[in-house]
Amino acid sequence: IGNTVLHILVLQPNKTFACHMYSLILSYDRNKEGPGSLELIPNNEGLTPFKLAGVEGNTVMFQYLMQKRKHNLWSFGPLTTVLYDLTEIDSWAEDQSFLELIVSTKKREARQILDLTPVKELVSLKWNMYGRPYFCFLALFYILYMVCFTMCCVYRPLKPRTGNRTSGRDNTIYVQKMLQESYMTYEDELRLVGELITVIGAVVILILEIPDILRVGAAKYFGQTILGGPFHIIVITYACMILVTMVMRLTSTTGEVVPMSFALVLGWCNVMYFARGFQMLGPFTIMIQKMIFGDLMRFCWLMAVVILGFASAFYIIFQTENPENLGQFYNYPMSLFTTFELFLTIIDGPANYDVDLPFMYSVVYFAFAIIATLLMLNLLIAMMGDTHWRVAHERDELWRAQVVATTVMLERKLPRCLWPRSGICGREYGLGDRWYLRVQDRVDPNKHKMMRYTEAFKAQDRDNFDKDLEKMEINRDILYKKELSALSLSRSTSRTSSHRGWEILRRNT
Repeated sequence: IGNTVLHILVLQPNKTFACHMYSLILSYDRNKEGPGSLELIPNNEGLTPFKLAGVEGNTVMFQYLMQKRKHNLWSFGPLTTVLYDLTEIDSWAEDQSFLELIVSTKKREARQILDLTPVKELVSLKWNMYGRPYFCFLALFYILYMVCFTMCCVYRPLKPRTGNRTSGRDNTIYVQKMLQESYMTYEDELRLVGELITVIGAVVILILEIPDILRVGAAKYFGQTILGGPFHIIVITYACMILVTMVMRLTSTTGEVVPMSFALVLGWCNVMYFARGFQMLGPFTIMIQKMIFGDLMRFCWLMAVVILGFASAFYIIFQTENPENLGQFYNYPMSLFTTFELFLTIIDGPANYDVDLPFMYSVVYFAFAIIATLLMLNLLIAMMGDTHWRVAHERDELWRAQVVATTVMLERKLPRCLWPRSGICGREYGLGDRWYLRVQDRVDPNKHKMMRYTEAFKAQDRDNFDKDLEKMEINRDILYKKELSALSLSRSTSRTSSHRGWEILRRNT
């Protein structure tokens, strides 16, 4: 019952009352230390009161709980060295990491905890010592891996075509080699080494990604932008395309260019994932993801309807015309593709000045240009501009969340020998087996005093100004006189509050 009450207090809107009641309940806890403590009992979702405060973005309760966990090591004047307990914070030995819970929650207030002590210092220590070097090395290794795969695709086994052309539009001169003919020369053996590296890399990607999907869940793993959800979809699809290409090569099945092309596009697009390691480029990947899976997905439904309607109209208009003179609409699939290019203004409207165009083509093309180019494209630009404006206001916050997610990901996947535990063991200071983070803080007492005096002056001036406004609204007929009296009153009030403030400073000195 006590643990349930603690969880309820974390969710209370009155933060001061919740903190006092939290302390009162813990004062009656018999097992204040150890596994039987009320603070260490999780709820049905596996969250302790401390983790629940982080998930809900309750910064007041989080700071209150951290004040209870800290130990003052030494103090000399304004300098103070504090040991913060990293239990439930450090993701090194946690199955359900506190940092991962913060970056995966949908509440923006939770990300503000990343700027609080000791979370900010812990993340900075992990990222600067291990996260950034390992992440840069992983980015370089992945780029070299993609270069190897690209060269294998460029020099894939082809041979001249032996059969006759079936139509005048057939332009094929090379065809795919059979498996027995693909690995005969020294160059083929070099390509085989690159292909083996590519296949091994695809298998490693699947081995690393599948356990995380089973642990977190597909909806949460692929749906969180900060966790890199869309990039996880891209890299898993890329690995599957590599394996499909390998099967088609081993079975000598024609058409391996289809999965190979998809793999090239997806593999190189996944390079944008490594932009999150840099503060200048990281927020732009967030913008791209939000625009693609937010604005562009909704816009594509409208675009598909417009393209389908006008492509059908263009195909009907040119159905009776000679395709040798105007071949952009010679069949229905080509009509759809040509209309898509016209929609994005990639090409101009097809025209042949040697022959007459149908009259209805001019009418339909005029309506298409107004609807597609002037209306819908500007609508898409406005939607993306609004998304850019919203993301730009929280770009630094999102980048820090990306860094935390990347740090936790690397810490989980790398061996323990390459990523030692951060902090100091409590046995060195007689604090048990828990791990602590040493943080040095500088406290300026004069700054806090001046802040209190400033807040007192602001409160007095604000009260006096509110009273003046109430007096001005009593009688609007004599507004001019009221304004003069309000101005004189504000001057006397400011002098009074200023005099009172100087009296406080004089007595304190």
